[in-house]
Amino acid sequence: MNQAPVLEENNRRMIDSTPLLEDAEALRTRAEEDGYLFFKQLLPKEDVVAVRRDLLAVVDGYGWRKLGQDAEGGVIDLEALNQVPEEEMRLDVGVSVAAYKTAQKVESLHRLPHHPRLLALYEMLFGTEVLVHARHIARMITGHRAMVPTPPHQDFPLIQGTTKTWTAWIPLGDCPRSMGGLTVLRGTHKLGYVPIQPSKGAGSIAAQTCPWETDWVEVEYEAGDVLTFPSFTIHKALRCQQKEMIRLSLDVRYQSVEEPIEEGSLNPHTELGWEDIYAGWQRDDLKYYWKKHELKRIPKEEKYLQPGRRIC
Repeated sequence: MNQAPVLEENNRRMIDSTPLLEDAEALRTRAEEDGYLFFKQLLPKEDVVAVRRDLLAVVDGYGWRKLGQDAEGGVIDLEALNQVPEEEMRLDVGVSVAAYKTAQKVESLHRLPHHPRLLALYEMLFGTEVLVHARHIARMITGHRAMVPTPPHQDFPLIQGTTKTWTAWIPLGDCPRSMGGLTVLRGTHKLGYVPIQPSKGAGSIAAQTCPWETDWVEVEYEAGDVLTFPSFTIHKALRCQQKEMIRLSLDVRYQSVEEPIEEGSLNPHTELGWEDIYAGWQRDDLKYYWKKHELKRIPKEEKYLQPGRRIC
């Protein structure tokens, strides 16, 4: 059996920025230089695993999880999953449209992004009060026959608003590189907006990267780790080599309350309305939380979603 290559200690491995959490200036300096920040065990593992269990319960409800596992086991019954026609799948997240609607109702999915440790991190980076985008994306990546890896892309064309928005990628469970974790093209935030081209995979776009841009960095993720980067940083998913395993993660966006926000970032990541999502929640404190702010809302500009001229 072939083993995954061991990551080199040089440019291929992400730097752990946990030691800088007490030094805001040093944290901002590293962010400006590398275009990403990676933290080991920033979140309590039990808080992360709680969301994992809730999402796996959704998968269980649709009959796609193999029997005989505990509540945290992610082995998928591919034969059952592949009975779902491609047209009924949400290929940007990895499960069916119906299952994803159910997943978006999970209260813990919407609560974890407001964890005090995450808010404290972004308060350090921004130097202002933090706004958590309401549109949380749950990636429930499976080995369905129609799935393809997320291509290299920037988040800005998709989220727009302020260019100072940051994404947090939160693995909901251990995620070795063989499961298709995220990798970042270091320093590409300095390029600004990069022209796009149509592509298969989440987002349906790819950044037009240049052949000499090879400074990809990665890491073997564990539950509790957090990767974060600004919206111009180019990133992609590694190809999953464990098709029988589900890869669960969250994409969450953060910005200063003082910056403009694209209107869609305050909508659910599904066709459901907020009242549908909130039905059955145990607590009310996070319902419509963004309305307490006087936000500068701006519409989406379609020009950023159109293919552009190559830059190399």
